[in-house]
Amino acid sequence: MTRVTIPVGPQHPLLKEPLSFRLTAEGERVMEAALRMGYVHRGIERLSEERNYVQNLYLLERVCGICSHVHTTTYCQGVEALLELDVPPRGLMLRTLLCELERIHSHMLWLGVLAENIGFSTIFMYSWRDREIALDIMEDLSGGRIAHAVNTIGGVRIDPEPEQIRAARHRLNALEDQVDDLVDVVKYEGTLKVRTQGVGGASLEQVRRHCAVGPVARAAGLDRDLRRDAPYAAYDRLFFNVITASDGDVWAATWVRVLEVLESLSMCRQILDDLPEGEVSTRAPRRVPEGEVVSRAEAPRGEVVYYIRSDGSDKPARIKIRTPTLPALSLVREQLRDINIADVPVVISGIDLCIACADR
Repeated sequence: MTRVTIPVGPQHPLLKEPLSFRLTAEGERVMEAALRMGYVHRGIERLSEERNYVQNLYLLERVCGICSHVHTTTYCQGVEALLELDVPPRGLMLRTLLCELERIHSHMLWLGVLAENIGFSTIFMYSWRDREIALDIMEDLSGGRIAHAVNTIGGVRIDPEPEQIRAARHRLNALEDQVDDLVDVVKYEGTLKVRTQGVGGASLEQVRRHCAVGPVARAAGLDRDLRRDAPYAAYDRLFFNVITASDGDVWAATWVRVLEVLESLSMCRQILDDLPEGEVSTRAPRRVPEGEVVSRAEAPRGEVVYYIRSDGSDKPARIKIRTPTLPALSLVREQLRDINIADVPVVISGIDLCIACADR
């Protein structure tokens, strides 16, 4: 049978960011997949060397729009370790609250994108409607729906009033009611299962070989989550379950993410109920002592790693970022092999790629 090459991207209705796939197909089966990146490279790591540590907060928040807060959380943790700063407990709890609200926002946005790409507009409309509740909470707390500018070196810059905390609790209750309905749709809707079960499967061995992280890895049975295994911020004070599955296909990844939303809602309520009194930040010097540090955090898509080296000045000598999308892009080439062309949008959407954070 004749082989043909099908281009997908860099501009394509399936892709929300520019990325180029070249699919080699025989009839309706995809035999090989190749990809090309580099369309949105912004040189953020190099730019960070020209700005001081405080200015970099607002630069690094733009590595990724959806998970902007966790990037500055990881960065701040590293700088605070070099400075040997202790962040006040209230500041750590508020930092964690925004991390989990951001996870809810990211997972529900992803679910809507997946549903739209497989032609299931009902789930798309439900998930994006309910996601607005999380965005409203973040806007009320920080003033920003996407870019929050909450973190500062030494803590956070927000200190919510009692009425804001009450409003957040009320909205979380409303969101949980909506998510419970969404869980039932994902669990029992036959159309979604037909399009996602057995599609884009990744084995535990493949996940380990490509160093995949986050919901994609947990969907294949990798029981790993930095919030539990290497606690940071205030996660050591919270109770939550690490959600895993075993099939490794798109439906397993969907189920993991939906249940993670429920866990995040529980953690947000724990934080609001047990928010300690006191300061939210501590004063930090402008110059950072010479040294180097590795800081990690569990972003919505998986583990984010920051390497920071200081030369003793008020600007970093080097910042290197490792985002969870990079290993996912390596894995997706295997997931695209030996599938129907009609399932390509399902597989690519199921990975939850963020090309901006991978390219930087």
